[in-house]
This record gives sequence, structure tokens and C-alpha cells, in this order.
Amino acid sequence: MHVELVLDAKAVLGEGPLWHAPTQRLYWVDIERHEVHEFDPATGYDRAVDVGQKVGTVVVRRRGGLVLALHHGFATLDLDTGQVTLLADPEAHLPDNRFNDGKCDPAGRFWAGTMSLTRTPGTANLWRLDPDLTVHHVLGGVTTSNGLVWSLDHRTMYYIDTPTREVAAFDYEPATGHIANRRAVAAFPEGAGSPDGMAIDARGMLWIAHFRGGRVSRWDPAGGAMLQAVDLPVRKVTACAFGGPNLDELYITTARVDLTDEELEDQPHAGGLFRMRPDVPGVESFEFAG
Repeated sequence: MHVELVLDAKAVLGEGPLWHAPTQRLYWVDIERHEVHEFDPATGYDRAVDVGQKVGTVVVRRRGGLVLALHHGFATLDLDTGQVTLLADPEAHLPDNRFNDGKCDPAGRFWAGTMSLTRTPGTANLWRLDPDLTVHHVLGGVTTSNGLVWSLDHRTMYYIDTPTREVAAFDYEPATGHIANRRAVAAFPEGAGSPDGMAIDARGMLWIAHFRGGRVSRWDPAGGAMLQAVDLPVRKVTACAFGGPNLDELYITTARVDLTDEELEDQPHAGGLFRMRPDVPGVESFEFAG
């Protein structure tokens, strides 16, 4: 399956791709450069906004603008002015943690998890920002919170804490956001890199980025089997999201962080934004309802 480079961004740590169907734009972040990006595939123009601190992920706010998971908590971003407004910092007492990946659920709540910058096991968490702007602790004992998606029937939440090397599933209650009954539905093979960001397609299969593994793969959460793997010309593949007018394009972010000069010579497009066309489309992302 052909993978094309659509933006030679040379991001230090590209992450968090999110397609917004109404505007036909792809939002993504460069965590280490403190940037939120807005990419227009029709023109190839990519706009970067410096938000002043590391930014793990981005979601679209229904009333306008964006909501971010920053190093130091949840915040809003006004795209017209560049104004960043902090909403809450639930881990102000944990200076060695920062927010990482996240997404909105079907009810418009923003879920985002943290990670330990020192890789200390079990010191990070998963949080939920509700539309009334209250913050709720959802899950503890996390090390590096990453991919999040919801099943097509909105009854299951899939979640990756990278060092576990598994995809966990939870029963999910749409009305309350309550999760329960954690179980593993897929195990990442040794030597394949680490599971990072995740997307879901229109048949309910999971697409997972392989950090240090140089690929994205498609998984059946019902049986735990890897169905397909697509290689990229870079090793640090971070996340993926379906986009395009028909949601039949998979956008993939990558990173060049900590690569040696020799590795960068072998991977000149590390940190680029890539795109491929799977045989199945994806589903629209959810907006923040607050």
C-alpha cells in the first residue's frame, strides 16, 4: 500500500492528528516545539501556532476554537488571536508528568492522559474534561497514556498505556462516561516497536502507530489478530487519523526526536506528515461539547 509524504514538516515530535470534516482541515501538534498545526491538504499550507508549552493533543470545540491537553493541563486556543486560556491543571502537584494523547468521546467529553517524563511506572493518569469544564480522574497507575478510541456502537473504549504493550478495552457508558471491566484485547509483538496513537475504521478495526517500529497496523479487537501492516520510511511513527472528503485517507504523524545524525541521514523525512489510502474508510471525530 502506497504511503506518500504530504508535508516534510521535520517535526521534533509530531503527534495528535485530528481531521475536522466541516472545514476539511487536519490539526496536529509538534509536542517539543510547543506548536499546534492546521494543515489544509487542498493547498498544502500548514499554519503553526506557538502555544508556549508542550502540547500533547488537540480537539475541536463545538462553539469554535480548539481545546488542548498541554504540559500543564487543559486549555482553550483561539485560532484567530492565538490566545491560550488555561482551564484546569489536575497534575500541578506532579511536575515530572505532562499531558500526552487524548480524544473526545461520543458525548463530547475530552479524555486525555498523562505520561511520566522520567518513565516512572504507574505515576501517570487518565483524565476527563466534561462539557461543564469539570475535570474527573478516570484511571490511575498509568505510565505513558496514549491511543484512545470508541467502538462503533459506543459501548466500548479502547486504550493504550504504551509500556503495557497491549490494547485494553473497557465497558463504556455513553450517558455518564463511566468505564469498567478492563481487559486486554490485543498484545503487541516484541520487536515491532511500541504501540502509540490509534484510530478506528468504519468496520470497527483498530489502526495503531508503531513508535520505533516504522509502521502502522490494523487489528481486530474481537480476536486480537493483526490483520495488516504498512511500512513507512521512518522509524518513529506516532499516531494516525482518518481524513479526506470521504474519510478514506489515513494521515500519519512521525517524529525525529533523539535520532542520531546517521539515523537522520537514513530517514530524511523523519518528522514528516504522511498519508495512505486504506481499503476501508474511517469515522468522523467527535467535537468537545463545552
